[in-house]
Amino acid sequence: MSNVSPVGIFDSGIGGLTVVKKISSILPSENIVYFGDTARVPYGTKSNDTVIEYALQDAAYLLTHHVKLIIVACNTASSVALPALRERFDVPVIGMIEPGAKLAVEKSKNGKIGVIGTNATVNNKAYSTELLKYDTRLEIFEKACPLFVPLAEEGWIDHKATKLIADEYLHGLKEHEIDTLILGCTHYPILSGVIQSSVGNNVELIDSGVAASLVVKNYLEKENLLNPQTGNGKIDFYVSDLSSKFKEIAGRFLGKPVDEIKKVDVDELVKLI
Repeated sequence: MSNVSPVGIFDSGIGGLTVVKKISSILPSENIVYFGDTARVPYGTKSNDTVIEYALQDAAYLLTHHVKLIIVACNTASSVALPALRERFDVPVIGMIEPGAKLAVEKSKNGKIGVIGTNATVNNKAYSTELLKYDTRLEIFEKACPLFVPLAEEGWIDHKATKLIADEYLHGLKEHEIDTLILGCTHYPILSGVIQSSVGNNVELIDSGVAASLVVKNYLEKENLLNPQTGNGKIDFYVSDLSSKFKEIAGRFLGKPVDEIKKVDVDELVKLI
């Protein structure tokens, strides 16, 4: 491992590409290897033991590319697999939950924090557990918003149906007078405009991908591991199943076309652990 080694990012599917976008923006000289486990998505419906098993395989695959750290760009895996990942592997492992919760606590003024995510993330109470480590007096209001994922993938960013669904999901959080809202799913930043409109401009949205990217930046600076190249870094994309729509959705999430995506056989992943 050296400063020219890539940053590794894995997700259960495609949502983690919003984290790739943030890393590329904050650390443009870094090379990135992204792995999306699209053959076994979603992780949110799996048992914790299965999610941990998959996460270990995903991380082991990234290490075959000699990454200098691993970002778990999946809130479900972040909520259950980080201890196992950190115990198994020597490289730093950064999840979504800890950075997002920390940033929300720093930003909140009235101590009323909302969290939206998939059913699995909300049911695991991953964010509320982490938030209460900082201050037990915090008032935390969680809401599962499962329809946001297909809406983001469909590109219905300004669609009236998306606005209606967002208003339905989020009106209860507004009534609780939250001043901070954690976007607890990597798909949700795609819909940040409609989410902001629904909760009001007085509520600060917390993008866990941004928070995690800042943690990565601070770590690389502290350890003198920033890539010294002056140009933009290279991004390599790998998936365990390549659907016909992947490139289209990936381009939407990244904000630019994706030229080449390579497929990794699931059987090869299983052999790594």
